[in-house]
Amino acid sequence: MTLYARPSWRLVGQVASDAFVIAWSVAWWFVGRLTDTTIRALANPARATAQTASDLQRQLADAAQQVGGIVAIGDGLRQPFDAMSSTLGRLIASASEQVAGVENTATLVGLVVFAMPTLLAVALWLPGRVRFATRTHQLKALAADPNGVDLLALRALAHGSPADLALIASDPVSAWRRGDAEAIGRLAALELRRAGLRR
Repeated sequence: MTLYARPSWRLVGQVASDAFVIAWSVAWWFVGRLTDTTIRALANPARATAQTASDLQRQLADAAQQVGGIVAIGDGLRQPFDAMSSTLGRLIASASEQVAGVENTATLVGLVVFAMPTLLAVALWLPGRVRFATRTHQLKALAADPNGVDLLALRALAHGSPADLALIASDPVSAWRRGDAEAIGRLAALELRRAGLRR
């Protein structure tokens, strides 16, 4: 399968379009990553709250353990500490849920920001490249078939510019009709060149 034309302006256009799609995709990947990072930063207050509450919960747990060691009254004294620790546990869980929600949103939005323009560019670029590869495959098959060469010559007569046809023969149509092998070969080569191929 031929992916690129022979050295010509068509090849320059193909390489330029491929390079543009790659550069466009990379640029939007960076934009998506920046969007992801920016949204994740919104979760910093919730992260800080969870961290502070976790540290305080740990300190309360230590205090409750120490107070609980007091003979006779330890169990009663530690109840407020345990209650505060339980409340902090719920605060930590809530803050962690907020952080997870923001991070999931950041991932989704970053992916969408990258995917939408990239898929649009690929949707505009890919059909032309597939058409070129399919067409060149079909033309190569014709060029390999002796009867196909006649058809290529006929296509050249139908699509070639008068200036190009005049370079092949003074009357290329008559040459094709009488089966002039040299003229037919040159016409076929003209059609392949027009499609971006070498014979």
